[in-house]
Amino acid sequence: MKFRTRLLIAFGVVVLIPLLVFGLGIRREMSKRVTAEYERRVAALVNVISADIARESDRIAARLAALQSSLGNDNNFRNVVVRGADRAYVLDYAGDAMRLAGLDFLQIQDGEGRVVSSGHFRNEYDRLGPAVPGTGPALVRAAAAEGPFLVLVTSDSLSIGTRRFRLIGGITVDSQFLARLARDPELGVGLVLPNDTTNADSGKLVVGELPLPYVDATDGPGRVEQARIVVTRSSALLTALQRNVNLWFAAAVLIAALAALLLAGWLSTRISEPVEARIAIGDIARQVTHDIKNGLAPLRNVFRHLTQVARDKPADLPQVFAERQGTVESSISYLETLAANYAKLSPQSERKATDVNTVVRDTIGASGTVRTKLAEGLPPVSADALVLRRVIENLVSNALDSLDGRVGTVTITTESRKDIVRISVSDTGRGMSKSELDKAFDDFHTTKPGGTGLGLSIVRRLVLDSNGSLKVETEPGQGSTFIVEIPILS
Repeated sequence: MKFRTRLLIAFGVVVLIPLLVFGLGIRREMSKRVTAEYERRVAALVNVISADIARESDRIAARLAALQSSLGNDNNFRNVVVRGADRAYVLDYAGDAMRLAGLDFLQIQDGEGRVVSSGHFRNEYDRLGPAVPGTGPALVRAAAAEGPFLVLVTSDSLSIGTRRFRLIGGITVDSQFLARLARDPELGVGLVLPNDTTNADSGKLVVGELPLPYVDATDGPGRVEQARIVVTRSSALLTALQRNVNLWFAAAVLIAALAALLLAGWLSTRISEPVEARIAIGDIARQVTHDIKNGLAPLRNVFRHLTQVARDKPADLPQVFAERQGTVESSISYLETLAANYAKLSPQSERKATDVNTVVRDTIGASGTVRTKLAEGLPPVSADALVLRRVIENLVSNALDSLDGRVGTVTITTESRKDIVRISVSDTGRGMSKSELDKAFDDFHTTKPGGTGLGLSIVRRLVLDSNGSLKVETEPGQGSTFIVEIPILS
């Protein structure tokens, strides 16, 4: 086992593993607390929606009560329904009354449920109206001349002479109505109707719901079913509090881990004798552990405090979180400074005349898995040979991984173009989609089990530090080509 490997393993045991265990424990506990707070937000929104529906139902009921009183005293209406006078007055009655009452739907039904007058659709006369249950709020899909529409309705009844009549009034339920119900910016409100697949949205996760009676009366009285007003969130969305907890703590752990890795890399280039290496590892590991613990101790105290508040006084959690934010940011700043100081131990690259083909041959050695097409007579480039080797090693490693164990090829090509030398690393692997390519160079983004997500990020930084450029040509299923261009030595 190489000394560099032993050194990294030693640092992993001394620093990284305790950090990981500590971080997972804190994250798990805080996730429980944040989830409970999130569930309370959902329950609160469901209660608000229920109250809003009840309030709209009460407004409709108040307008129906006013219509009931007016209708009971209307002698013209009484003459038509009791004595059989000219029915034109009755046919127009609901339309005029609906507009005056500010409703979008109004029906007057007789004791058998037949429509005596319809405000939204005059042609419904003498048809069986919707079989709306009770007097509470319900949803009705109603027919109209312009096409079906959805309404929130409630009902009332009255007697004229010996005949019983029922008033059903409502308001339109559309996207604007649902938007008014959504009070939480991170939660959406939707409507799910029976047997209505158009409302299915695989990108949304239902986290709460409010059932309502539902009648589809577009073709007859219909039957009472159940609709649901649902509270949804995006399947990729995290609550703001959980994002902050995760990001802040992850930042602290990653900065500490990077500090340890940078120091391990520095030591691996400086120490050659095993005895000296062990002594240096012990001394530096103790120093790193001490420095990191100094930065993590305040973070641990903050998260313990937040855990206690979330358990005993959950309502105070946002305020306490804001009060302790300064401590968290101060600790992270300390760890960032620590990482920066360790980074200064890394040697600076030295750009000089470098033969690209020689670096390629030294990198792949006698490997039979990588093909080469090296142009003869390439001019030297201005680059650090060690840096260029790291770039090629990372690109070749990624190319081999993209084959996923299948038969395929990895090819390195060199050529000269004007004032640059081009190095292309091509593979016949799985390729990348546009969304994958957009994230490929992000720090810590990886698609490989156990990967660090730093390979391509490091490649880009090293190429840019060499005044070069990096681009990618890729298609899903067709492989990828990473193209590095380094300026010729002037």
